[in-house]
Amino acid sequence: MIYFDNGATTFPKPISVINSINTANKRYGANPGRGGHKLAIKSSEMVYNARKITADFFGAKNPENVIFSLNCTTAINTVIKGLLKSGDHVIISSLEHNAVLRPLEKLKEKGVSYSVAEVVEGDNEATLSHFRNAINENTKLLVCTYASNVVGIKLPIERICSMCHQYNILCCVDAAQSAGAVPINLSDSSIDYLCISGHKGLYGPMGVGALIINCDVIPESLVEGGTGSNSVEYKQPLILPDKFESGTNNFSGIIGMGEGIKFINSYGQMRIYKKEIDILSRIHDKLESMRNIVLYTQRPNIDYYVPVLSFNVKGKNSEEVAEVLSSKYNIAVRAGLHCAPLAHKSIGTLDIGTVRIVPSVFTTNYDVNALISAIYKII
Repeated sequence: MIYFDNGATTFPKPISVINSINTANKRYGANPGRGGHKLAIKSSEMVYNARKITADFFGAKNPENVIFSLNCTTAINTVIKGLLKSGDHVIISSLEHNAVLRPLEKLKEKGVSYSVAEVVEGDNEATLSHFRNAINENTKLLVCTYASNVVGIKLPIERICSMCHQYNILCCVDAAQSAGAVPINLSDSSIDYLCISGHKGLYGPMGVGALIINCDVIPESLVEGGTGSNSVEYKQPLILPDKFESGTNNFSGIIGMGEGIKFINSYGQMRIYKKEIDILSRIHDKLESMRNIVLYTQRPNIDYYVPVLSFNVKGKNSEEVAEVLSSKYNIAVRAGLHCAPLAHKSIGTLDIGTVRIVPSVFTTNYDVNALISAIYKII
């Protein structure tokens, strides 16, 4: 199958990632931090190495500030539910995923409120102004996506987070669609909490992500339990990462994510980014020249977009187009609302969704030509 659904999860995975997962399970399958024998110690070392690789890649203060989680959604929930209390106000963007929207809707039951700041494509000043205007005296946290998983628009994250610090507001960034795809360096960043997915731009397996804490304000934990440390104590340890990593981690997933980061480093992050944007720019140009095609962004470039492109065929539902691409042309794309109703409301596709194209480093010219040809035949 020709695969353009890399926004949901990258596929295929690098051979080095697959081999690392197999090796972890075949040779070092003991529970990390849960024993003093050789295999448990080796497993602990491997997890620490993956933690350090992740910390170095994102410029984290130290490896302990990298909190491994089930996915990016769990990391976002940890920040939102671990910081907010009744009376607090939150600002989010008009492009947010349900990973941000739904926890805040739940917290409305406990007296937490939120405002939505409109993102204006191609006008960072207007976007920043909308965020600033949403601030009130109770604003404690700003949570926003680094880049939209529907239309690929990058937000002016550093300017937004710097503005937050001027008003003593904490800033949490959902980097599910951008981690690995674009360079993020927390060592010189105003981002307080970075939430990442391991199975998308980092080329790791599903079932692993991370919260990287880049400030001194530590949220409360979502889950308490065994951590392999301070076992005589009834209360949850306060040290990082133990405070947040109760129960057995996804050992092979963590190892695979670390190997995915090593793959990116060896290939070249900017090289991957430019290749994927070039692919989308070519597809955008071809679609723009076709009749009955609706595009929802300008031509993508590395300054303002991540490699995500949405379109529709006039008169057809997005799911219908995706089904034909899959069944007749053996091409995988994503259709529908992409778990981001705010973004679809913003671009006017809440009733029909969009067909989403996301390439990867493994996308070939053959794949691109086949996709363009298939869409042309559909219209």
